[in-house]
Amino acid sequence: MKRVLSICLSALTIITAIFPTSVAAQAVSAPTTSAKSAILIDADSGETLYEQDADIKLQIASTTKILTALVVLERCRLDETVVIKPAYTTVEGSSMYLKAGEKRTVRELLYGLMLSSGNDAAVALACHTAGSIDDFAKLMNATADKLGCANSDFKNPHGLDAAGHGSTASDLAKITAAAMKNPDFAAIVSTKTISVAGRELKNHNRLLWDLDGALGVKTGYTKSSGRSLVSCAERDGLRLVCVTLSDPNDWADHASLFDWGFSEYKSFSVTEADVGKLTIPVISGEAAEVSVKTNKDYSFCFKRDDSIIMTVNVPRFVYASAVPKIVRGARAGELVLRRNGEIVTTIPLFYAATVPLDANTRLGALERMKWAWYFTNNYANYTGYRFYG
Repeated sequence: MKRVLSICLSALTIITAIFPTSVAAQAVSAPTTSAKSAILIDADSGETLYEQDADIKLQIASTTKILTALVVLERCRLDETVVIKPAYTTVEGSSMYLKAGEKRTVRELLYGLMLSSGNDAAVALACHTAGSIDDFAKLMNATADKLGCANSDFKNPHGLDAAGHGSTASDLAKITAAAMKNPDFAAIVSTKTISVAGRELKNHNRLLWDLDGALGVKTGYTKSSGRSLVSCAERDGLRLVCVTLSDPNDWADHASLFDWGFSEYKSFSVTEADVGKLTIPVISGEAAEVSVKTNKDYSFCFKRDDSIIMTVNVPRFVYASAVPKIVRGARAGELVLRRNGEIVTTIPLFYAATVPLDANTRLGALERMKWAWYFTNNYANYTGYRFYG
């Protein structure tokens, strides 16, 4: 189960998130691989858990199609119709056996691209999306740059050998992590078999049958590149992406890396929904309390023997005022995440609502002092709760 920040429902109370067990498990060394280049990352945070020459640019064969699919999905509707031109059917290599003149949807071609590794589908999608292979390659490189891929250059949508075409295990992992966040992409690459326009398509990725938690993603092979494999798997809320390039033993290497990764690491998340359960008492306001929120969900990956502590810094209480200072979106405090005593990150907290002054409430100096005394003495000793301001 994915670990999340645990917050009580009563006003201004919080339980510090601390884990794991008091007895640390014995760390196990990562397995070796037969690959020229390899990497294992946490798909949500992007943290690298294992790498082996992961920044060497190599040929990547049909794993190129991961980026092809992502670019298409960002620019096309799944129900768009693509008319198959004769030139699309003559590309060499693996194919979904398109015929000139037939009409296929983008969805159907994506299944042919990712399950059958159809080079004909790749060309059809590229030309439909951008008008030409060269213009589609520009979109691929722009998308890769946006994802922080510093050592990649894409010349075509299918991965057949081309001068300069290639990527790194590290860059492919970034591309795949981004692609897996697209629900349509994730649904396609996790499909084992499907019938498309009378064609029975079977996924080439045998990890979908053999590996616990496997979610996809793509195989690749040419004589010059060797075997390339990009895969994704999830167990207990932790989602990992593995890439090996030029690896004659890729199936076994991926299985070993996943088993090691899931045994050594755990997931921890801070979600808007859970943080929203934390409330701060409001004095003299139209509402008795105000909840807080983060600006997004956060996900982290830690070793299983790490000690993780989350502390919350917000006021004990806030006074409403004629000029509202409790304003939706205004800074309310922060969450501080520590691993083994060291700060990992500080997450800002914001008021989730605006609370105006109650026109019928008038607090003199004595009443304000009484409220301050009450909250100081009743909320000063919660574990993991630190006051400021």
